[in-house]
Amino acid sequence: MTSPLTPSPSQGRWTPRLWGTLLVLCAAMFLDALDVSMVGVALPSIGSDLQLSTSTLQWIVSGYILGYGGLLLLGGRTADLLGRRQVFLVALGVFALASLLGGLVDSGPLLIASRFIKGLSAAFTAPAGLSIITTTFPEGPLRNRALSIYTTCAATGFSMGLVLSGLLTEVSWRFTMLLPAPIALVALAAGLKLLPRSERERDHNGYDIPGAVLGTASMLLLVFTVVQAPQAGWASARTLLSFLAVAVLLTVFVLVERRSPGPLVRLGVLRSGGQIRAQLGAVAFFGSYVGFQFLTTLYMQSLLGWSALHTALAFLPAGALVAVSSTKVGAIVDRFGTGRLIAAGFTLMVVGYALFLRVDLDPVYAAVILPSMLLIGAACALVFPSLNIQATNGVEDHEQGMVSGLLNTSVQVGGAIFLAVVTAVVTAGAPAHATPQDVLDSYRPGFAVVTGVALAGLLITLTGLRGRRGGPSVVVAGSAPQQRTTAEPERVAVRD
Repeated sequence: MTSPLTPSPSQGRWTPRLWGTLLVLCAAMFLDALDVSMVGVALPSIGSDLQLSTSTLQWIVSGYILGYGGLLLLGGRTADLLGRRQVFLVALGVFALASLLGGLVDSGPLLIASRFIKGLSAAFTAPAGLSIITTTFPEGPLRNRALSIYTTCAATGFSMGLVLSGLLTEVSWRFTMLLPAPIALVALAAGLKLLPRSERERDHNGYDIPGAVLGTASMLLLVFTVVQAPQAGWASARTLLSFLAVAVLLTVFVLVERRSPGPLVRLGVLRSGGQIRAQLGAVAFFGSYVGFQFLTTLYMQSLLGWSALHTALAFLPAGALVAVSSTKVGAIVDRFGTGRLIAAGFTLMVVGYALFLRVDLDPVYAAVILPSMLLIGAACALVFPSLNIQATNGVEDHEQGMVSGLLNTSVQVGGAIFLAVVTAVVTAGAPAHATPQDVLDSYRPGFAVVTGVALAGLLITLTGLRGRRGGPSVVVAGSAPQQRTTAEPERVAVRD
């Protein structure tokens, strides 16, 4: 159901309340990105204060990823079934409480538990927020503009998190945990007044409890297995058995979804080539960037001896470029389509990663590091909003939460998988008694993997552009036949 807040397509003017609605949703996305980037710099201080081992510290990051990536499918479908507004506001309240808990605890297990709860709540706010946008703003220029602003806030939050973490950690790591709480509470108060009410899906053919259990279990086990694989060993019996269990769970999940009258994930939506390319593109995009950021942070702090704040400022040009330019992407999408922008962005990303292979132990920032940062920033500005637009175009309102959950799952699983792969590659290439040059040489295969993942994303995108040369692209992603009247045409994505 389209919200009454929707502006007239002919006028294209947004009311103050509509702007307020968008800002509340942007605040939640801002917090998700802020929280992800802030915790990394604070880990050494957390470990020293709470006397945590390196393996325990890893779970402060992995706990968030586990909750977020494991429950996104369930979060997206829950928003469709129970109401997007309700799910968003409840999850945002839980996020605020978990932030307070994380800043006040005095033990590692409680801190990890708070991080898992924050990831769990983000698994519900992210798809609910995105689906509120896509059902409030009509498909086309207005939605493209809204999504470009939305993704700009994510990039801004990530960039500010890097800088703020460097500043706040100098005072206390607890401030990095507490900072999101007041922002979330303000957004919650504003959301109670501004967010449009959404009806629950009524004709949903029941609740897919088996699908929810299988989908959540398979995603949780997949993320857990990938996160633990570098420590346990990729070829260890534990890792191989875990992957086998994931494969079995996913197979049973697909069989259940094909037979369910009200599936958690309607598999027919993946018959769209544009949808598949958006999901795979999200895996490659975030997987390559997370691997790059991880290696670059190690390179700057461990090898070059830069401080946390110095490292954050080195990344800042990329984030600033995204924040400045992403709001313009909507208009560019209207003209060129998402496919061309994603291809252009992946091209810039591949070049940026490849250029970073030139780094040495005494780099000149302006000549060696800055060009890569600017290229990667420009790539993120083009790719991330375009992937969101492509994934949600042509999808019925009652399935927007499901598709949003799928996209966010692709992002998180891609990040978890390729971070683990890059870590394994670097660890395998590091000698026992390594000189700084040996360590840098062990990083280079990891940077090569990152470049290859981005290249794979480019090739996947190009298959869609090549397929469109013979005629116009028609992407059907409507509801199942029984959910549509005979007089109602299928919705078609204009350009993907």
